[in-house]
Parts: sequence; structure tokens; C-alpha cells
Amino acid sequence: MTAAPRTGPEAPLLEATGITKRYGRFTALDAVDLRIEAGRTVSIVGESGSGKSTLARIVVGLERADAGTVRFRGEPVRGRRARKAFRRSVGMVFQDPYESIDPRMTIGEAVAEPLRAHGLHRADRAARVRELLDAVGMEGVPPEAWPHRFSGGQRQRVCIARALATDPELVICDEPTSALDVSVQAQILNLLLDLQRRRGLSYLFITHDLDVVRRISDEVDVLLRGRVVERGTAEEITDSPGHAYTQRLLGAVPADSPRRRRIGKRLDVDC
Repeated sequence: MTAAPRTGPEAPLLEATGITKRYGRFTALDAVDLRIEAGRTVSIVGESGSGKSTLARIVVGLERADAGTVRFRGEPVRGRRARKAFRRSVGMVFQDPYESIDPRMTIGEAVAEPLRAHGLHRADRAARVRELLDAVGMEGVPPEAWPHRFSGGQRQRVCIARALATDPELVICDEPTSALDVSVQAQILNLLLDLQRRRGLSYLFITHDLDVVRRISDEVDVLLRGRVVERGTAEEITDSPGHAYTQRLLGAVPADSPRRRRIGKRLDVDC
């Protein structure tokens, strides 16, 4: 039985209960619950097709669930006004930085896109864009530059800057490092951890990579065919997984990797 949602100051930042999504006869999500406390990172782990990205899209409002409720700070996200306020409080970083930025926009225009959508920083928009680019390690890069000039890692930094534009409390990261080289992955993870420390962000992190989970997560939900089959802290899930599916996911990580021995620890990676 699903526990009753908490309200008031004790409510988690985000709580989703009973989220169900069907596409015809296929059930992508089957009564999934999710809870994210302020300042924490929850990772959703699973193979392709497990329902991870569908859950992220429903949480952020890009898709509608067939059943279930999403609450933000204890209040249901229902109605036009509530959804608009919620979207301002949530940023999203997608998987492929080459697809995420419109090539017809400069990087400054891309970062400013959420500001225009929400009518924010009209008087000082250029200064806000400069501040955001600096915050993600793009100091000195002109906002007038076109995205084709930049590497995948640099483009992902631009995408992170765009996700931070409205000062969100929650950032949803949908496989944000999977399209990047290993060394660049480490840099992006370090950036996300640093931004979390400085800004008090919460993350919903979608990934199939348990090596990434060890670095970024506080709690982990393991998703299999649209259902959560295991839930626990990053240390519990990666040190002593109880479900056979989680054990198989862990078994896919090379045992001879030095990172393999840092299970469950949120350690920065030397770049």
C-alpha cells in the first residue's frame, strides 16, 4: 500500500505516487512511486526500455500519466497555473547535447530561451546569460558564438546553463553523460556536484550506468519493465544489491576498474 503523501514543511520537494503510463497494450510504467528530498539526488537506474525516460518526462510535464499524482512541496501539480509555476522550478538536461541545442540559435539565445518563455530578467537578460555561462565553466566564451564551434562536453555545459536559467530547485538529468567521452563524463559529473553544493539543487538522475550512480546519487530506484524492483541508498544498492536484476546491472561494470572499488561514494573524479 502506498503511504499517504506528506504535506507542509515536512513534505519532500517532489513526490510522485502511482504513476502509470500505457501506450496501447504496452505498460511503460506500472504504479511507480518516487520521492526526492530537497538537496538530494535520486537516480533511476535501468536498461533501455525500462521506463526511465518516460518517468522523467511525466515528472517534468512533457507527458501526461494515465494514472497517478505528482506533488511539488506537498501540493498536487494540477491546473494551468500550478503547472506553469512547477515548470519554472524544474530544469532539464537531455542526453544528446548535439540534438538539444537548436543550431539556428547562438549559445546565448539557447540559454536565454527559458527566460523568454517565463518572462524573466527582461531588463538584465544579457547579464543573466553571462552569469549562467560563467557558472558552468564557459568563462570568456561569447554568447554570440554558434553551437557548431563547440565539443559535446561544452555543448552539455550550455545545456546545463539553460536548465539553471530560471533558478530551479530540481534538475532532471536524462542520461546527460552517456553521449560523452569518459574523461568528459567525469568533468560534467563534477560540475553537477559542484552546482548542487553551491545552489542547493536536487537532482533526478536517469541513467543505465551504475558507475555514474556511485558518484552522483544519494538514493537509487531500480526500474525493470516499468516497475521499481529495488530501492535504497547508493551504498546499499551498489554494495549489496538484493534483486537479481540489480546484480546483473552491477555485473556489467568492469571489475578491474579502479572506480569499481568506490561503490556508493560520491567522490569527485580527477579530470
